[in-house]
Amino acid sequence: MGDKMRGNGPTRRNFVTYGGTAVGSGLLAGCSDLVGQNDSGSTAEAGGDAYSVTISPVGTIEFGEVPDRVLTYSINYVDMAVAFGHGEAITAMPTERFYTGYYDQLPDVEFDPSARMTSSYDNKELIYDVDPDLILLDPTWYTVYGEYYDFDENDIDEIERNVASYFGNRFSRSHNERVDQSVENYDFYTAWELYNKVAQVFRETERYQALKRVRDDLVSLVESNLPPADERPTVALVAMNDWGVFSPYKIDNEGYGVSHYRPLGVRDVFADSDRTYESDAGTYDLELMLEIDPDVLIHNFGTGGFDERYQSMLDLKDDPVGSKLSAVQNDRLYGGGDSMQGPIYNLFQIEMAAKQIYPEQFGEFPTYNDDGTYDIPESEQLFSRKRVADIINGDV
Repeated sequence: MGDKMRGNGPTRRNFVTYGGTAVGSGLLAGCSDLVGQNDSGSTAEAGGDAYSVTISPVGTIEFGEVPDRVLTYSINYVDMAVAFGHGEAITAMPTERFYTGYYDQLPDVEFDPSARMTSSYDNKELIYDVDPDLILLDPTWYTVYGEYYDFDENDIDEIERNVASYFGNRFSRSHNERVDQSVENYDFYTAWELYNKVAQVFRETERYQALKRVRDDLVSLVESNLPPADERPTVALVAMNDWGVFSPYKIDNEGYGVSHYRPLGVRDVFADSDRTYESDAGTYDLELMLEIDPDVLIHNFGTGGFDERYQSMLDLKDDPVGSKLSAVQNDRLYGGGDSMQGPIYNLFQIEMAAKQIYPEQFGEFPTYNDDGTYDIPESEQLFSRKRVADIINGDV
């Protein structure tokens, strides 16, 4: 795909309107007296509704109106839409693994994934059936992982021509080396930079800014109460994909997938390791884990306690080697947050990680209820649920 700018051709969904006349993005870009730059970085028609948003690697996408039928394959984009008050726009999504336990803690915020169609990465027929205004997906996913999908550049061009534009940036999650080998001129964003891009799509930068203030206050609270560096526990972030075989994640990396850990000043046991999940350079068995012996063992994607791999990790207490791990003996095994996180997930997961790693400073993280929810007394919450809910509902 290289540095090709998607969204600048005359596709069916890709026209903007000015004075009741549909004009292509190339014409609009040339009418500098009609287009102004707003504070959020997107362009908007002076006195009208047309606007554009730019994101790497897709390019600039023109919008005639805010999308109200959106298809996505990534739960973080669903969370962004909900956070910015546009959850109802999500028409198709990965419903089978969407955790709503965070929303259950927000008064007057509801989102039902079961009411949406279940999306599939390479189901072209589904895309036509959904007939979305926008597809929240980084199309270079197919370039980088094309061997797994029956979907190529021609299919992408067909969908953009006949249905809707793509909009997304997937590989900022981990700064995956494969994207550098497959795509030219790929820019990486922080979590909140990416959220800002999607907020511009929904024309909700005020909601974004208000949520960002909540996040900044939360981070300030956490950072100001961290124990001295030499008194912090060592932490291993893993996925136990097979019994006793761990795929490690570096907490000390630039991807937004670990952005909820970054403010915590974590002593990452894999910080200097070349055996990480993203590098495809190897795994750790129980014997190697015992050599490292982290104080805290967190299973990635363990939110809600439902993940079978996390449940299997709890059985380490019955293993002759696993039971020797300090984290097992001291009951410091946790189900961590999801790396595919939007603004709401990010807030709750910063709080979750703070309580899991530093319970003496921030209070212990509670046990999950049978339905995957959990309860933290209001006096022990690190940010206001009501404030977040008010922002989502438009009180910014």
